[in-house]
Amino acid sequence: MSLAEPPFENAPLDELIVCPVCDATYVLQRPAHGERAVCTRCHKVLIAPRRKAGMQIIAVSIAVVILIVAAGVFPFLSISAAGKSNAVSILDAALTFTEGPMLVLALLTAGFIFFVPLLRMLLTLYVLVPLVRDRPPARHAIPAFRLSEALRPWSMAEIFALGCAVALVKVADLATVNFGPAFWMFGILVVLVMAQDGFMCKWSVWNALENPKKR
Repeated sequence: MSLAEPPFENAPLDELIVCPVCDATYVLQRPAHGERAVCTRCHKVLIAPRRKAGMQIIAVSIAVVILIVAAGVFPFLSISAAGKSNAVSILDAALTFTEGPMLVLALLTAGFIFFVPLLRMLLTLYVLVPLVRDRPPARHAIPAFRLSEALRPWSMAEIFALGCAVALVKVADLATVNFGPAFWMFGILVVLVMAQDGFMCKWSVWNALENPKKR
């Protein structure tokens, strides 16, 4: 369903919704499960409630946490050239330069591709588990969800995967490259993170946090 822009001067603030892309303001219309509320100006999906979406997001988040931890431990790539070989994990590669000013770059790299995605998934679980179980929101759930959304642009697992793909094309001509278990785990992880973002209706989460069910 597309939202219209009727006069809203006298509408209560909690009955208004603003498009995060083009700032168009609408009187809130709650779509049914399976329907979507779409901005008529820029076609941004504003509300997209789905049945059992919470359980799907929790399941995906748990899977991502397991994959992130495992991908940080198991070998990511092994390279062989001139009779010598070497295998590294994601954390080994990120923390290769740990002396002098390069230490800051190494910590930022590890944070963006490993710790930030892990923190986002843990915050998502912290916020959603009580809501899915029809319990009051966890303490500080609103700041936790706000932090999770603020970290979204800094979660660069997809950028890392793209960078690896470009680098492997060049390295493959110089050495023999073998993919380790973490490579496939990381590929699955990227797909799951994108799926989670597709499942989540942020308006529904905010609405559940700000208007908790009374027991």
